[in-house]
Amino acid sequence: WQIVEGIEAKYDPERIILYGSFAYGTPDKNSDIDLLIIKETSERPLDRMTLIHRIVDIRDSSYPAFSPIVLTPEEIKQRLEIGDQFIEEILTRGEVLYAR
Repeated sequence: WQIVEGIEAKYDPERIILYGSFAYGTPDKNSDIDLLIIKETSERPLDRMTLIHRIVDIRDSSYPAFSPIVLTPEEIKQRLEIGDQFIEEILTRGEVLYAR
């Protein structure tokens, strides 16, 4: 996907994981592209999201809505330690689109 290529080239993440209806084979006309982007960074969460939306400007494309989540490896670890089922599901059912 062009979205993944742009994030890979301009943001240098560790992993990009597709989750949600596109990953699980059940998208419909209202589905958005759900991505978990894992990157070691000291940026604030809001700044991460802003940068990703600048990199992936889909306003003029045929892509559906885009919903990224950007977390650090440490944030993933912390969320797994507290039993975050949302993150667990992404990591077990999601489709890894990029990993370095």
